[in-house]
This record gives sequence, structure tokens and C-alpha cells, in this order.
Amino acid sequence: MTNKKISIKERVTCIFNILRADNPKPTTELVYSSNFELLVSVVLSAQATDISVNKATAKLYAVANTPEAILNLGIEQLEHYIKTIGLYKTKAKNVYNLCRILVAEYNSQVPNNFEDLVRLPGVGRKTANVILNTLFGLPTIAVDTHIFRVSNRLGIATGTTPIQVENKLNKVIPAEFKRNAHHWLILHGRYICKARAPLCDKCKIHDYCSLINGKHFSYSQL
Repeated sequence: MTNKKISIKERVTCIFNILRADNPKPTTELVYSSNFELLVSVVLSAQATDISVNKATAKLYAVANTPEAILNLGIEQLEHYIKTIGLYKTKAKNVYNLCRILVAEYNSQVPNNFEDLVRLPGVGRKTANVILNTLFGLPTIAVDTHIFRVSNRLGIATGTTPIQVENKLNKVIPAEFKRNAHHWLILHGRYICKARAPLCDKCKIHDYCSLINGKHFSYSQL
């Protein structure tokens, strides 16, 4: 832990400078080869691991990787391919119905704006922000369980809801880091700042964390 009293913006800058140096070009760990594939994978990843989604979609996309192909496959066969993923019946229905909308209203293309994305079944705020960030390069931040946990633990964006954390992150993260901040925080939460047993001894940004020895402290009090 650093003994120097610094502002929240200075601390955030230090954190992201370290994360950027460690991983200059972060990206999603979902495997995809088209905009449509990523959209489906992100919808399937809700309350599921990227690993489990990649295993299922490797087989699914080999036989159906366009909206038309999914519609031809049908819901029952779609369920068969994704049955190893949690909530697969609901997700199969959402994917099938979003394919119908993409074909009917968007010429089978993935929309590139928030309003159209959240109209699609199974696409909420988090999924829309992931798509806008990863596919279209917008500086959006999608707050999943990892980002929610890491942001609160670091003390850089505390809140009791994802939207509270998202709004605070957007205010405190400098523009130069916005494009990749989403991925840096997710990866840090997935591999270092784990939910039950954070690897604080291996954390490269531990000097700027508000969670020290399991207890929170305020940087404003340093």
C-alpha cells in the first residue's frame, strides 16, 4: 500500500497505467468470427463462464452461425447445442427471437447503437455495452460481476448496483483508458481479484487498492 496521499483520478491513472503495461491490447475471451457470433455468445454468457460458452458455440457455429441458419435450426435443436450452459431454454428462446428481429428489421446485421441493441431479446444494458465496445470500438463500460466486485474493492467506483458503478467509472476513468477499461477490469477480476480468494500477493495494483488484509480503508484518510 502506498503511503502517498493522492486524488482518486491520480489513483485511477496509476491503476490503468499498470494494467495497460501488463496487457496493452486486451479483448474478450469469447471465441467468435463474426459480429453475429459475438452477439449470440455474449447473450449466452449471462450467468455462465466464457469457457462453457466457447465449448458450446464451437459446435453450434459449425452448423449455424447466421440468423437465418439459427432460424432454420429451430429452437429444439438450438437447445440441444447449448444445453450445457445455464438457463439454456430461456437463452435458446431469446437467441431464436433476436434472430427473427435481425432478419426482419436489420438485414441480418448486428445494430451498432445502444437503443436498437437493447430491443433485442436477451440483450440488456451490459450486453449492449459489450457489443458496442468490442465490435464497434466505443468507450463503453459493461459492468458484470467481475467489474462490479473489482471497482468496489479498489474503491474507484463504489455502488450497490451495476448502473451506479458504471456511471462512476465513466466519470473517473480518463479518456485514454476508456476503450479498454472494460476488458482490463474483467480480466483482473477473473484471474487476480477473485470473489472468494483474491490473489493480493500477485496483484500488480495492490498499492492502489482499498482492500488491504480483508479490510477497507479510505484513501481520503491517508
